[in-house]
Amino acid sequence: MLLIYTPKSTQRITYTFNHVCKRILGLQINFTSSIEEFIAYSGSKISYGKKELGNELFIQSTDLLLQEGFDSIDIVVKDWEETKCFFSVGKNSSLPFDIFSASFYLISRYEEYLPHVKDHKGRFLASESIAFKSEFLESPVVDIWAYKFKELLLKHFPELNFLNRNPTVHTLLHAGHPFLYQSKGVLRSLVGYLDDLIKFNIKNIFNRTSVLSGFRKDPFNTFKWVINSVKKNKNTLTVFFLLGDSKNYQESLSAQKSVLKLLIKNISDYKEIGLLFSFAALKSLTKQNDEKEKIEAITNRRLVSSINDQYLVSLPHNYRNLVELEVKKDFTMVYESIIGFRASTCTPFLFYDLDYEIVAPLLIHPIAMTTKAFDGVSTAKRRGIVEKIKNSVLDVNGTFSMIFYNYNFINSKRNMVWKKMFSELNNLQLNE
Repeated sequence: MLLIYTPKSTQRITYTFNHVCKRILGLQINFTSSIEEFIAYSGSKISYGKKELGNELFIQSTDLLLQEGFDSIDIVVKDWEETKCFFSVGKNSSLPFDIFSASFYLISRYEEYLPHVKDHKGRFLASESIAFKSEFLESPVVDIWAYKFKELLLKHFPELNFLNRNPTVHTLLHAGHPFLYQSKGVLRSLVGYLDDLIKFNIKNIFNRTSVLSGFRKDPFNTFKWVINSVKKNKNTLTVFFLLGDSKNYQESLSAQKSVLKLLIKNISDYKEIGLLFSFAALKSLTKQNDEKEKIEAITNRRLVSSINDQYLVSLPHNYRNLVELEVKKDFTMVYESIIGFRASTCTPFLFYDLDYEIVAPLLIHPIAMTTKAFDGVSTAKRRGIVEKIKNSVLDVNGTFSMIFYNYNFINSKRNMVWKKMFSELNNLQLNE
């Protein structure tokens, strides 16, 4: 166990140390604000504050973890070994920066509480983030810092015991648009026909008719292939369905359709089912609860995992609603069209509410990328990019998560890379 002396104990301090030391490093820690207790302790110990007490291992702190609320902060990012860092401190500190304040700033999503430019959907832009501006968006720096801190601790306290944490792969399947033609209802099918007719898209008219008449399988219904690819492996897959009305009219699908219900039931026999909360429901706790009850009625299980439609996270109320609904895990911490770690960590972390200064029982799972982020990337380069990000996660024993879409697996030359990558990720043999 590691004893940590800090002159003042705050919610931010315990939250951040627990994430870095316990969640990432598997190290048991305890805190004290008593100098006498700290001096008398004969085991491994460090101090975290403005000044060192003596000759102990000392990490100098800045003010962030002692404050409440949020305000604009001038941040200077510097190079540190092969990575980046900020919140620099004095030479007496055993690290050149306040690793815990920097980690808190990133995983609390402090910058998303501050005034910022949003996109047309109301989302925080990657270009507004310190990680993007300082070119460390594709690196899980919080985990990298943690392992450098581990090296420092072992140098001084080789007797410290760190629990082994194995790297994991958790793939996600976004099934907000499970069918291209099927189960859209008479009105929407007629609108589709009319649209194709206006555009003189004869191929679409033929394909739609073939599917609706039962002669062909809906091209977006790739779920049999998905299940056959993953049902025997040990890696985690969660499939997310949309049961409410999407912001995109074409992606709206009635939850009452028996075909969709049967599909959800069948997949739930093999893998976890999650819920895509509709864009409209994100503004109404009542609507979110209705959608939650719908999917629970279909699966006969309590909902554990969710994603917000369009990847909208408006802090803090979107996450407060999930806490109110007793959803345990959120998978919206990602940029839809940009590759990288939105919270700069590859380890799931608890939601910290900066308004109330409390740690909430909602586990936020950081996602490295969606396949939509590769729309402007050539097929030949896609595998290399994914491998690079995946390896950076496995190097720090983190969780690699990537969002695929069911239509990524339609048989075509363009989709072969996604089909192969999905199968490889789900069958990847990791250390046990």
